[in-house]
Amino acid sequence: FFIGAPANIRGHIYGFPYSYDREYIRAVVASIHIEPFKPREGVKIAVTDAEMNSMMSGAASDAAMMKQIASELPTPSDLKVNFQLEEFEKDDDFNFHIDFVTAASNLRAENYMISPADRLKSKLIAGRIIPAIATTTSLVAGLVSLELIKLVQEHKKLDAYKNGFINLALPFFGFSEPIPPTKSKVYEKDYSLWDRYDLDGDITLGDLFKYFTDSHKLEITMLSYGPALLYTFFMDKKKQKERMAMKISQVIEQITKKSIPSHVKALVLEICANDDTGEDVNAPYINLKFR
Repeated sequence: FFIGAPANIRGHIYGFPYSYDREYIRAVVASIHIEPFKPREGVKIAVTDAEMNSMMSGAASDAAMMKQIASELPTPSDLKVNFQLEEFEKDDDFNFHIDFVTAASNLRAENYMISPADRLKSKLIAGRIIPAIATTTSLVAGLVSLELIKLVQEHKKLDAYKNGFINLALPFFGFSEPIPPTKSKVYEKDYSLWDRYDLDGDITLGDLFKYFTDSHKLEITMLSYGPALLYTFFMDKKKQKERMAMKISQVIEQITKKSIPSHVKALVLEICANDDTGEDVNAPYINLKFR
């Protein structure tokens, strides 16, 4: 559908009738030979403003190039093509519109490991979409970019950053300083929501516990990966001993009964822990780079 649907829609714009013969579409696609991609040689890419200006000084202006391209285009009378407007209609099951939306959205969803939607569900979703206002979108993107520039410049003071509240219909523009994150203390060190323990290697559960005991004087009482509970202090002793000898990735796959996807390079583990006095502490999560 990703090839057949847009091809039919584009052809219909030029006055061609729809083709519902899937075998014919497959045969046409199979007959197309695509040459392997080869980057052009001798292409120079400017890396500084000075190089860009030097390259542009000898090139034709955008206006001149556009004028030349326009002069080379045939006139509408010379084309002899009867163009027709193609308006989106979700309730027509024979115009390939929903077929294209379903195919394109499912391919994009697969890139982000999102469950695909069938044709009926895609049709229902398409009917409830409210178009975004371009001016609001561009304004939000601009404000976000300003905050990113501050991060790149490594501003340390919190009052350098701003929360923005906007409503173009009023219009209203308001800015405020962000609230600092709540901090918790583990021994003499403060941790916030943005802190974590970074570890490398596909270590065993026992090695993880030993690391926290030796390096941070913490006793892990509970360990989880998403909804999967990897360890609890009240777990059966035999099961505890068995899991302590296993690699953490193996424990996760055993409990979830699913293999960890190949693109996942790090595991986020949540912990509950006690300090050396037996008091519960609010420790940050673990980021385990196991691949």
